Amino acid sequence: MTISITAAFDGGNIHVDRIDGDTVDLAIVRDRDSEFLQWFYFRVAGVAGETRTYRITNAGQSAYPDGWPGYKVRVSTDRKTWRMIPTRYVEGVLEFDWTGTTDLVWFAYFAPYTMEMHADLIARIALRPGVTHRELGLSLDGQPIDCLTIGTGDKPVWLYARQHPGETMAEWFMEGALERLTDADDPVTADLLARATFHCVPNMNPDGSRRGHLRTNAAGVNLNREWATPSAERSPEVLCVRDAMDATGMVFSIDVHGDEAIPANFFAGFEGIPNWTDAQGQAFYDYSRRLAAHTPDFQVGLGYPKSAPGRANLTMSTNQVANRFGAIAMTLEMPFKDHDSNPDAEFGWSPERSKRLAHACLETLADVIDTL
Repeated sequence: MTISITAAFDGGNIHVDRIDGDTVDLAIVRDRDSEFLQWFYFRVAGVAGETRTYRITNAGQSAYPDGWPGYKVRVSTDRKTWRMIPTRYVEGVLEFDWTGTTDLVWFAYFAPYTMEMHADLIARIALRPGVTHRELGLSLDGQPIDCLTIGTGDKPVWLYARQHPGETMAEWFMEGALERLTDADDPVTADLLARATFHCVPNMNPDGSRRGHLRTNAAGVNLNREWATPSAERSPEVLCVRDAMDATGMVFSIDVHGDEAIPANFFAGFEGIPNWTDAQGQAFYDYSRRLAAHTPDFQVGLGYPKSAPGRANLTMSTNQVANRFGAIAMTLEMPFKDHDSNPDAEFGWSPERSKRLAHACLETLADVIDTL
């Protein structure tokens, strides 16, 4: 039977190098005008009853090759439920086998969150009582940067995600946060919204999301290295969000991401910023410890090295906003693998768990919001 492989859809990424009998050789396409590659998402048709081996031959040339050992490809036959399948990484090649139980199958690096899904999320949440939608600006491709504002409290809180578009778990997290914040019957978030006003940007990089990029926008720019001097020419996405933050101020923020290599959920903080205070740092550490005690899907042992005093990179959003506003700011990293201290053998880290982690973050914030 002849098979057909395509990634010519919203968020898709793959190139077919060769089909030789039961072996399919593939390559991930680099982000435009960039050296980054890692995200893949493609469909295979004509596979019913057939067993084939799929080989991503340039996996070893990816942005984070250390992310492949221990990683498992996600597969779906309905584009709703994504399960892990056994995956091998051998001499720079990522391999997996699939026996078709249906004619169509989709493979992805992680459960996708397409721009059509984003549009549905914005439309759904914007209609809920108490929500204000703003278009903060436009991307280089002319797509809107959507912001949803919820709450009446005097403490401004910012949640924003997908500066790196291939980190799709970040928008699943945002979906969970927005659903919880707009649940009129939830006493925890109702009390929180009386004390804080949330400004939520579910997707800061719509161009990269639609193009199937891992890390960059339409100009090949890594948005999370633009926060010191964003420009309309290179990074209008950051410029419009930072301008909006300047207008509201900020006491607390989470920049939501995914990490390729570390099999855990963790925060990266703002150590090393020029305006660091011990009180600001202790509030961040206290929130981290409280979250770890609140849910088994978070931990504080694994993470990135801390910057030395005065050496923080202010082009990164968490460092920039912590230094700029004196805020309790953090980058949340979720795994492409699994949260190994609380694993799920079938689904690994998943959309549903990303959404539940957002709920836990809000519940923990409710406990400390009066101290910020």
